[in-house]
Amino acid sequence: MSPNANNPTASNEGGTANSSGYDRAEISAAIERYLALRRAAIAGEIKWNELAEVFTDDAVFVDSMWGRHQGVENLVTFLDNSMKGLQDWDFPHFWEAIDGNRVFLRWSNRIPGAEEDNMGLSILEYAGNGKFSYEEDLYSESHLMKLMKECGWRPSEPMMAPPADREWV
Repeated sequence: MSPNANNPTASNEGGTANSSGYDRAEISAAIERYLALRRAAIAGEIKWNELAEVFTDDAVFVDSMWGRHQGVENLVTFLDNSMKGLQDWDFPHFWEAIDGNRVFLRWSNRIPGAEEDNMGLSILEYAGNGKFSYEEDLYSESHLMKLMKECGWRPSEPMMAPPADREWV
């Protein structure tokens, strides 16, 4: 089964690397650009919405708490809103893997004062020209809430709650 609009994380035909036709070096360069932008956003050097440059205009982003966002305009609004108040958090990146045009990134939510991290995994679909057409961030919402409660963390500015009418996959 090949990736499609209904299931963009479906496996590639035969599961062979680079079955997408994209050069692995091209995908690696796109990952590095994405990670460089993430590091700059975490450090407060750029706004989170500047990650828009590594997404296609029709990109889909799915988040465990914030739901599904389609189109780069919705994606950047989601990024800005969801990251408000988290300026003191860190999101270290641990490793990445490439399978065809699919990219896996292992990272964590590191909350100041928490005794452990809340681990996460991003699944991205590379679409060519240095851009991704899909990202899904997987992490445990309940574990994240538990860590915030245990360490007594408070946001650095007013936060926005995920919208009640958010769309799910």
